[in-house]
Formats: sequence, C-alpha cells, structure tokens
Amino acid sequence: MTKNGTILIVDDAPANIKILGQTLCDDYVIQVANNGRDALKIAFSDNKPDLILLDIVMPEMDGYEVCKKLKQNETTNGIPVIFITAKSDDEDEIKGLELGAVDYFIKPFNIIIVKNRVKAYIELVKHQEIMQKVRDDCFATIDDIKSCYEDMVQV
Repeated sequence: MTKNGTILIVDDAPANIKILGQTLCDDYVIQVANNGRDALKIAFSDNKPDLILLDIVMPEMDGYEVCKKLKQNETTNGIPVIFITAKSDDEDEIKGLELGAVDYFIKPFNIIIVKNRVKAYIELVKHQEIMQKVRDDCFATIDDIKSCYEDMVQV
C-alpha cells in the first residue's frame, strides 16, 4: 500500500504517540520525537515530514519554540504544524496560531477529527507542491520563449 505522506508526531507522552501513530500509520509514514530538539533534527533532515503534530508542554524545548524555529527556517516554514496539547486557554491557542500553526487540538482530542484534518492538510500540501511545479514550468517556458525571441531579433 502506498503511503500518502510523512507525519512527525512530537510528544513526551508515549500514550499520545501510540494512539496517534496507530491511527495514522496505515495511511502515512510516521516519524516520532519525544522532545523539541529531536523534532527539529528530523524536520531539518533530508527526510522532512509533510506535517507535524506537536505537543506544547515538553522538556528541553516547548512546542511554541519548536514551531517558531520551524517557521523561521526557509526549508521548513511550509510544513503544516498542528498543536495537540492539554493547554486549553484561548490565549494558548491564539499564541500557537500566531506562531504559524494551522490548527490546534485540545487533549483529550477526537481521533477521527484529527485524522480527517490531517488528511485535508496533507492533501493541501500536495496540491501546493503541484501548483509550485506548474508555476516553475511556466516560468521556464517563458524564459525559453524570451530567449528564442531575443535570438530572432538579433538575426
């Protein structure tokens, strides 16, 4: 079976990793990090995830700092981040979204809703990649036409 993308699950609680991983592993390649530092190593590697499910309260580096670093880096700023956390205050959710997260789930979460949102965001990423390729191809064609025109004008 072909997988639909790669998801990085970042949480210091093994139970959360287990439920998310088991739910999503049939459709996606799953990467796991237990802390923010390891999450950044994976995100900055050659095997970048297509989407990151990120807890906020973790040792070493919290999820806000991870998200901030991801969004500041040109190679990772396009990766959708979804916070999945016990932090339920509106201020926490606003902070996460303002840092660049695309969504925010409060634990305990409904796994079916998470699964469907993950699917939607992964599909959006894939469509954006296709659109970027089409744009790049169009610009290359325009450059070729300009070059041919310039050659004809010189003759």
